Amino acid sequence: MLLDRFDIAILREIQADGRISNRDLAERVGLSPAPCWRRLRGLEENHVISGYAALLDSEKLGLTIVAFAHISLENHHARTVSEFDRAVQSSNEVLECYMTSGEYDYMLKVLAADMSHYEKFLSDVLMQIPAVRNVSTSFALRHKKLTTALPLSQLENQN
Repeated sequence: MLLDRFDIAILREIQADGRISNRDLAERVGLSPAPCWRRLRGLEENHVISGYAALLDSEKLGLTIVAFAHISLENHHARTVSEFDRAVQSSNEVLECYMTSGEYDYMLKVLAADMSHYEKFLSDVLMQIPAVRNVSTSFALRHKKLTTALPLSQLENQN
């Protein structure tokens, strides 16, 4: 989908405030409300905007352990990968899962209340998946940047 400066401005504003009213959004991006609303709906219908969510503070909720689990599988047969994918999708502790290049096959971002909860997840979930050969975990000591905003400035020069 080819985005113009108004589309990018709309995306930038709703990344900053997903609850912004259409009237305020239109004013900020320099459109009248009706065309702004049509553009926003178009971005949603084309799945450029995939959804809306409330961002929760994990530390205030007591979920203070951020772990990055690097996974190696026994093999890459379709059944093995499908079994691994199902286990990851059904696990609430896994926030993100990436198939990676390099030494490991996957990287998971895992959130836990404490080390005992992470150890339980590791032994009761990850190590119970027959396809998992090895898990190597790194723990975040402190987060230095946390954002959900995409780098829309990279799109501005494409038009």
